[in-house]
Amino acid sequence: MAEYTQLHDWNLKPREAIELQKSLRERVRIEPLAREVKTIAGADISFNKFSETVYAGLVVLLLDTLETIEEVGVVSETKFSYVPGLLSFREAPSVLEAWAKLKSEPDAVMFDGQGIAHPRRVGIASHVGLIINRPTFGCAKSVLVGRSEEPPSERGTWTNLVDKGETVGVALRTKRNVQPIFVSPGHLIDLAGAIDLTLWCDGGYRQPEPTRRAHLLVNRLRRGEEQPT
Repeated sequence: MAEYTQLHDWNLKPREAIELQKSLRERVRIEPLAREVKTIAGADISFNKFSETVYAGLVVLLLDTLETIEEVGVVSETKFSYVPGLLSFREAPSVLEAWAKLKSEPDAVMFDGQGIAHPRRVGIASHVGLIINRPTFGCAKSVLVGRSEEPPSERGTWTNLVDKGETVGVALRTKRNVQPIFVSPGHLIDLAGAIDLTLWCDGGYRQPEPTRRAHLLVNRLRRGEEQPT
């Protein structure tokens, strides 16, 4: 069972959640990986804005072969409203519920979401990273904050994503002539490490394999084709 530390109460009002993010920001550590990553998990979350039902999936892969070694899916209820910039308060409890059911303990976690590319620099990858004490980073399909130039068309090229004068991530081309994804470090990893892991997890699609497979798992949960773990 993968463990984590409960840093705070989740029963907060939006104003309280914003203040908590500001304090958590001081604890986020963007630094080179401390050890080799052999297993990596992909995390994805899905919900309807006006529904309390949240679908979360974690898929764990061996990094060298990209073989799936474990999947956990969770369907749960949230009481936190849909508020842009505060999605981790709606989504993270479900991810942590899935994390607690893992038999393996992944060395790093890739999120279909943001790391520090967030208004208060605490996207879901950073927030959950603080709680699980693992290297985490975001591989988002769209921008939340910041601006970037279009990277060259070749796979593996990138341009900086800059917000208020600070580089918070990159627009990374994961497939030739396909729209870039937006990579940002979350916690216990730096931007270079997040880029390297993203490019390593190449299955020939725009989305890297860990989050792509987590997305497929979540969609199966939503359609009722797969039961929660």
